[in-house]
Parts: sequence; structure tokens; C-alpha cells
Amino acid sequence: MNIGQEYLRVVRARFLDMKKTAERAMDPCSEEQLFHCFHEEANSIAIIVKHMSGNMVSRWTDFLSSDGEKPDRNRDDEFINDFHTRQEVMACWEKGWSAFFQTLNELQETDLLRTVTIRGEPHSVIEAIERQMYHYSYHIGQIVYIAKQLNANNWKTLTIPRNRKTT
Repeated sequence: MNIGQEYLRVVRARFLDMKKTAERAMDPCSEEQLFHCFHEEANSIAIIVKHMSGNMVSRWTDFLSSDGEKPDRNRDDEFINDFHTRQEVMACWEKGWSAFFQTLNELQETDLLRTVTIRGEPHSVIEAIERQMYHYSYHIGQIVYIAKQLNANNWKTLTIPRNRKTT
């Protein structure tokens, strides 16, 4: 296996891990908790999901041939809750990840050094992937933190529990 193929294998696995981590964090949340905001300027889990999905659809649709900031994307609307149910939140979540993984899974090693544009700025495909790795992991951390705060009494750790030795 060469380095390009290995890189794509690793990033696919890491993004899938991120998705699963957020889902495990959201699972114990009640519908009310998915929409909970700690204060007026805070985002709920639902809003973070909406923003991530909007970003994913914009960035990864026609990834190699059009700017990642699509003209029909309204980023500000992503921070207005118009969901009413958990099912709507999760459908939005899956829509974003589906667009993302469809494109990521189609990328070939020969694509990695191609140039794509995001907000009018050129990026190598590797740089664009890493940009999204940073962005999505930031928001996954927010989802986990909010879910943990809301479920503190019943929280089951998503990683290695404290005081447990690993081998």
C-alpha cells in the first residue's frame, strides 16, 4: 500500500469514528436535551448538527469541480433552529454525513494533490480534508461536552473510563 492510499484509509476511519462518537453522545439525550441552549448565545446540539450538515453538503457536493461555499448555502440560517423532532435532527445529520462520505469514498490517491476552492481560496485536496477534520472534530467535541453536561448523572464515558489502566 502506498502513502496516498493509506492516508485516505486513515482519514475515512477517523471521520467515521467522529460520527460514531457524536451519535453515542446524542443517544442518551432526550428530544428536549437536543434542543437545549445554556444561554442565548449558545448553540444546542441540534443547531450544531444543522451547521455541520450545511457545511458538509456545501463543501462536499461537486467537491473537485466547484467552490466549497455554494451560492445557495445560507450559513446564518444554520444557527436558527427550525427542527421539531429528534428524527428531523438525525435526518439532517445523516444527509450531511452521506454527502461527505460519498465524496470522500470516491477520492483516489491521484486526487490528493489536486486543487479545490473553498470560499475562493485554493487548497490541495489534502488541505481541504484536514481543514474539515479540524472543523468537524471541533463541533463533535461540542456535542459531546453538551451531552455530557446534560446527562451528568447518567453519563457513560465514550472513551477509556478514569482510573482504568490500558495495555
